[in-house]
Amino acid sequence: MPQRMSDILAARAHRTFVGRDAELGALETMLMPKGPRVLHVHGIAGIGKSALLARFATIARAGGATVILLDCRHVEPTEQGVLGALAEAIGDTGSRAGDIADRLGELGGAVVLAFDTFEVFRLLDTWLRQVFIPLLPENVRVVLVGRQPPTSAWYASPGWGWLMRAVPVSSLTDTEAENFLQGLGLEQADISLIARCTHGHPLALKLAAAAVREASPEQWPTGAPLQRALDELTRIFLEDVGDEITRRVLEGAAVVRRVTLSLLQALFPDVPPQDAWERLRRLPIVVGASDGLLIHDAVREAIARSLHASDPARYLEYRRTAWRQLATEAGVAGGGDLWRYTADMLFMIENPVVREAFFPSGSPTFAVEPAQADDGLALEDITHTWEGSEAAGALMAWWRRLPQAFSSVRDGEGRMVGFYGKLRSDELQPAWLLDDPIAGQWYSHLKQHPMPRDAIALFCRRWLSIDDGDSPGDVQAAVWLDLKRSYMELRPRLRRVYLTVLDMGAYAAVARRLGFEVLEDHTVVLDGRRYHSAVLDFGPASVDGWLADLAAAELGVRRANELLDPDARELVLETGRVALTPLEFGVMRYLNAREGKAVSRSELLRDVWGTRYEGGSNVVDAVVRTLRKKLGDQAARVETVSGVGYRLRPGGQTSAASSGA
Repeated sequence: MPQRMSDILAARAHRTFVGRDAELGALETMLMPKGPRVLHVHGIAGIGKSALLARFATIARAGGATVILLDCRHVEPTEQGVLGALAEAIGDTGSRAGDIADRLGELGGAVVLAFDTFEVFRLLDTWLRQVFIPLLPENVRVVLVGRQPPTSAWYASPGWGWLMRAVPVSSLTDTEAENFLQGLGLEQADISLIARCTHGHPLALKLAAAAVREASPEQWPTGAPLQRALDELTRIFLEDVGDEITRRVLEGAAVVRRVTLSLLQALFPDVPPQDAWERLRRLPIVVGASDGLLIHDAVREAIARSLHASDPARYLEYRRTAWRQLATEAGVAGGGDLWRYTADMLFMIENPVVREAFFPSGSPTFAVEPAQADDGLALEDITHTWEGSEAAGALMAWWRRLPQAFSSVRDGEGRMVGFYGKLRSDELQPAWLLDDPIAGQWYSHLKQHPMPRDAIALFCRRWLSIDDGDSPGDVQAAVWLDLKRSYMELRPRLRRVYLTVLDMGAYAAVARRLGFEVLEDHTVVLDGRRYHSAVLDFGPASVDGWLADLAAAELGVRRANELLDPDARELVLETGRVALTPLEFGVMRYLNAREGKAVSRSELLRDVWGTRYEGGSNVVDAVVRTLRKKLGDQAARVETVSGVGYRLRPGGQTSAASSGA
């Protein structure tokens, strides 16, 4: 029987896998009855972690174990995102953590649950450690593979002990590196040349092997530090790519998180997208995934850095073109696909304030966990250290009423060094807010500026550090990271975030970059000190739209054929700008956020007019008529959808039958 291509690829991967005996031995102990339940495999980019995991999966399956492998890059970093991905992987329809955990145990025998690229899942570390993994049956083992070692909370949390083990992955030995290169078919003379400049780093070895036939010996970065060697080897690899089209496609593809046919068509309209796809797919530093092609992180970063330095105008234009394409596709994406576009937008943002808020680059100093009942004394001590009696009384009233709304910040030894409280508007009674001078001001703002009926506001009532109070610091950074987890979990219903600080100036620059508005008329004086409030309104498209707007602002772009300037509340037409009434702006913004999708009159009444309006749907038609008059020759963009309501047609697409209300 002829071999399948998959068999040939698997055999080749087996031949080129060398060494790692100690790491494999540690992983195999998981399959023993008394072995560890959780292994953290960690190492720098390109060191071979994914190859090690793939090899272990092969060994485990051969021994009768079931292996469930999730690539965290393709899973929404929320509890429901993980549970949904696991349910799909095991053919289940459950959505509760306990049900999924039980189903994993019922698979029989040893079950290995592996999370690759775990560094992008930092938002979920606490939930996995405290909630999901403890639910797993005794026969299920967990492997977490990422760039960072386990957080100190894994060691500080009582009970883990021998159940958890960390496995660092380091460079290959000289002998292993030579065997690796021999497996790639290189001659001994080339092997000796490469070994001197690659530090035993598998990705560097692979790059050098791909380029060795074209590079002269003096080009090799002998003795250079690893990062410089990777950059230099990437440059040599690019020079060795056989044709200009492939080099150009690879450079452009390096500015995006994942490569799709539609992105290739937008970036390179002169190259057939399928041809560009195949050129990339054949490169040794590119792997295929379920939602596109992925260039290895270390190489992609090196290519992007080089392009940015050598041709910043082209680098910027690639990013702008990619943003426009992603924004167009995100406008019609739904369900699980929306997260992919949100992750794509996050990748486009280079602003370190935003990137670090979602994907911190360093190892975490503190862990943020749900507060426990016995945290009350420490929480009260911290509060009274930094707050006067009035402010402390208002905050402690929330602790007594809703202790589940508080989270503790702990150091590497498990000591509480700070806390914060966050409240959801859909879980509160108005009277509770009015009992609190600060939250009462937020309630007043909501009454003056109502949200759509099903929208949620998140109230970050207070964060305090034992050393810094509410000033910027490591505790504040840990709190803000944990807040981003709530952002992702509550989207698309999350509309606003309210917070309060004493020194607004300390956060002014960051707040402006993120879009916060200081509520000057809602300042509260307690104990003789002024508590300032600020609000972030994500807009109708929630967190996803906010991130897209942040990327757009950074790139200096607007959507193609964009009609609305939300900041100025004006239409942007070729003939000039046109001011809108509040209701016209509300309708236009609602349609704009859902471009291409039909919106019912009842949805517009509910979300634009709000719960206080008691009129009929004719008022919607009246506002649409005035809006169309102001749109002029763009009026046909607002289409009537028979029996439903209205739709904003994407620019350049109009319908002759769309002019009547």
